[in-house]
Amino acid sequence: MANPAFSAAPATQPVLFIPHGAGPCFFMDWTPADAWHGMADFLRNIHSSLPEKSRAILMVSAHWLTEDFTVTAGKQPALIFDYYGFPEHTYELTYPAPGDPALAQRVTGLLAQSGLSCRQNRERGFDHGMFIPLKLMFPAADIPVVQLSLRADLDPATHQRAGKALETLRREGVLIIASGMSFHNMRGYGDPHFTPLSEAFDAWLSETMEAPAAQREDRLDHWSSAPYAHQCHPSGHEEHLLPLMVAAGAAGDDTGQKPWSGQVLKTQLSAFRFG
Repeated sequence: MANPAFSAAPATQPVLFIPHGAGPCFFMDWTPADAWHGMADFLRNIHSSLPEKSRAILMVSAHWLTEDFTVTAGKQPALIFDYYGFPEHTYELTYPAPGDPALAQRVTGLLAQSGLSCRQNRERGFDHGMFIPLKLMFPAADIPVVQLSLRADLDPATHQRAGKALETLRREGVLIIASGMSFHNMRGYGDPHFTPLSEAFDAWLSETMEAPAAQREDRLDHWSSAPYAHQCHPSGHEEHLLPLMVAAGAAGDDTGQKPWSGQVLKTQLSAFRFG
């Protein structure tokens, strides 16, 4: 049964997997100066590709790991500046989007119906995996947002299962955004030896996202067998890839597309969209 708070008939929203960059990279000088321009332009233009303004956003962040899935449930969460060593002004950024306790309750219930424990956290704020990309995507900060954590076990099957449980939110006007990075090995950024490795892994991801749902699910469950998987996401530190698992689960039978890809700091990075 649909939540009364979402009882009208909004347009079905897509599911997005977006790269969120490096810390506050879009709001500071960088070397080279244009390193993040392509990614920033992509994020700024996402709103124009949506069927309509979403009623709310469910954001899955690579920067929040908990024992059980957990959702933010505060009415006006503060920001968490969980990056270090950046210019002072980047710790004064604002993004006053409201929370959505009703949506948090809906998420909790849907995951519980699928046998997945989910807690609510009314005190936690929004981390930079949320507010940095959303400042570009929806700068007015007028869409309610709920953040969902990853589960600390980083099990791909469990995260796909969570996405499946949440798919129905799309038909209730909720935009599901998985925020991570398709390549995330800190030793690899800026190193040309990682360029071909990241390109090979990116090609595997693209082929996987474009596959039928059942094949996509199986490939993602076994993502570690992909070319150079653990050079692109070191074992035990694949948290920036796991949001993609949630997105793929929430995709249902929708085929994945790659709306943006670019080489940043000598590595290939991509975004994916379903629906």
